[in-house]
Amino acid sequence: MRVLVFGNPLAKVDSAAVKVAKKLEGTLPAAKFVRFDTSEDLEREGKELVIMDAVVGLSKPRLIGLEELELSERPLSLHGFDLLWTLLLLKKLGKVKKATIVGVPAKKPVSESLPEVKRLLLSLV
Repeated sequence: MRVLVFGNPLAKVDSAAVKVAKKLEGTLPAAKFVRFDTSEDLEREGKELVIMDAVVGLSKPRLIGLEELELSERPLSLHGFDLLWTLLLLKKLGKVKKATIVGVPAKKPVSESLPEVKRLLLSLV
């Protein structure tokens, strides 16, 4: 399973998923973590996507389905805005059928999120 990892390792609020992926790399043989800097080429990844990204407002890691995504009136970051818009557009165009986002709390210590993220990823295999 390819896990597309979004985030900016230099921005504290946007680096949680990148840090979690780095710590999990090699510990989940079924998961291949792939850094994704922009959402421009998502359609090349297939019709079913697994994405890991930092999410502001989460108290614990959780899975977020494509059907749950709603457009926010006030996107928190351009990165989040671009990913959200791209996923919704690709769904409307029929290029993405399913996307599961492993949401990592943006403001929680990585060490606290790690065990739950690992459990969530194992549930997707």
